[in-house]
Amino acid sequence: MRKVIIFFFAFILSCSDNPIIVWENYDESQEIEENSNHKISRMRYKRLQSLTKDRNEIFKPFYDFLKSYDIVYHDSIKDLIINQDISSIQSHISKGRFNYEDLVKFYIYRIYKFEMDTDLYLNSIISLNSEIINEAKELDRKNKPDNLLYGIPILVKDNINVEGMVTSAGASVFRKNFIDNNARVIDNLKKNNVLILGKLNMSEWAYYFCRPCPVGYSSLGGQTLNPYGRKVFESGGSSSGSGVSIAANFAAASIGTETSGSILSPSSKNSLVGLKPTIGSVSRSGIVPISSFFDTSGPMTTNVYDNALLFNSMIGYDDEDKLSYRADKIDLEEMKNFNPKNIVAGISSNYLNDSLITIALNDLKIIGILNTVYNPKQYLSPSFRSILTSDMKRDLPKYISKYANKDIQVLNVTDIIEFNNKDTLINAPYGQYLFNQIKKDKVSDFELNQMKINTKSLATNYLNKIMINYDFDIFISVDNSMAGIAAAAHFPALTIPMGYRNDGQPSNITFITTSKNEQLLYNIAYRYEKQSKRRVAPKKYN
Repeated sequence: MRKVIIFFFAFILSCSDNPIIVWENYDESQEIEENSNHKISRMRYKRLQSLTKDRNEIFKPFYDFLKSYDIVYHDSIKDLIINQDISSIQSHISKGRFNYEDLVKFYIYRIYKFEMDTDLYLNSIISLNSEIINEAKELDRKNKPDNLLYGIPILVKDNINVEGMVTSAGASVFRKNFIDNNARVIDNLKKNNVLILGKLNMSEWAYYFCRPCPVGYSSLGGQTLNPYGRKVFESGGSSSGSGVSIAANFAAASIGTETSGSILSPSSKNSLVGLKPTIGSVSRSGIVPISSFFDTSGPMTTNVYDNALLFNSMIGYDDEDKLSYRADKIDLEEMKNFNPKNIVAGISSNYLNDSLITIALNDLKIIGILNTVYNPKQYLSPSFRSILTSDMKRDLPKYISKYANKDIQVLNVTDIIEFNNKDTLINAPYGQYLFNQIKKDKVSDFELNQMKINTKSLATNYLNKIMINYDFDIFISVDNSMAGIAAAAHFPALTIPMGYRNDGQPSNITFITTSKNEQLLYNIAYRYEKQSKRRVAPKKYN
């Protein structure tokens, strides 16, 4: 027998009203066997549960609250919170239906309820902020909401520094990497009194570690699972937890990071809105890197308006970031009132047989956006992966030197490889192919700089030429299919739900345009969302 119900793994620690559920890792061999012939080879899992992190540690700071929590009250406010936009949540708070403390407790209990259930857990959460209830109480006491994000709990990918919490990048070697200072983007969010609820599981080292291996797997957090189909559909990655957690209504919004596809992919796989901004609009200081040339963080939400709100709170010039610039805030009124007449969208002929795209193009036509079909020539960027390899060899040691906790004993990729080799079954069950390639890298600084110049120039010229030749304003793609070239050109991309495949798998339409032109993407996406209304929440997590 594969499983028994969760209470088999639980025992009562207290005689209080609510028994505390204690997780014990169960025999997952049958589940692994059932996925051994999955049509997607990288979903043939070797492991689901983490062997390095005790799931109970996530919830121990909240045991007193969980023992006495009013579950009836939780259920009574459920419809006022889940699948609601941030403006609606704030409206309920202003009317006294609940407060920020109630909101935080609602999410903590919800996470606990699902992540401690052997049939429903998603492995999306790596840690929770032990001070979050006190922080919410303080905002309730001040009661001075001066913006829509005031007191709103969000979740953050675990490669982004948050003061007082571990930043692990999903790696066992970083499991004690307690951080003393926030990443600059977290400081920007906190200026608006956003609450950091917790840290999210991810593809280890942002999916630049092993190959081929499952997206959403980390040695610290285990295998992230998709709420639309656990072990059926991929979670997307590397911001796997950032997508899964918001689809499952574990917070109001999340922050992910992208080098190439790592926001667009999990947003698409989890029916979310996700923005990969122009490189430099959002600070990268205090984020575990792959590449200082391609990395960025970005917002992931259930709707376009919330996404723009979050983006506006994330941006800000950073004098420590060589690519930083003073990005303009999204004009929310312009977004709401935008007239898309005379906007032309370019779509590759490769997508024309996609039934969901056909429906999406019709929705765009209804709101006044025309489309033109182009026949793409093959685009090759032979240096893209070489840049990632060479950058990570240089950028990761810089992060460790500047931000890592003094107890972290590794200095570079070579040290991490050696640490993992001490117990590969736990630390690297899928191998560490890409780290081994990084170790071998011998590209000079001059060569690396030339590759960056050439790669960006090639991608930018390729995209601009198509836009000029066919006279359109934005590219349309499916999910993260054009993520690589958008990354290479430093173009922003915004993905939004467009429906579900016959098997129930979510799929998104993605809009791409020229650098520093996020306003246009939001304008179009907002109008498309109002017309299409395609997103549906996962049934078992409603």
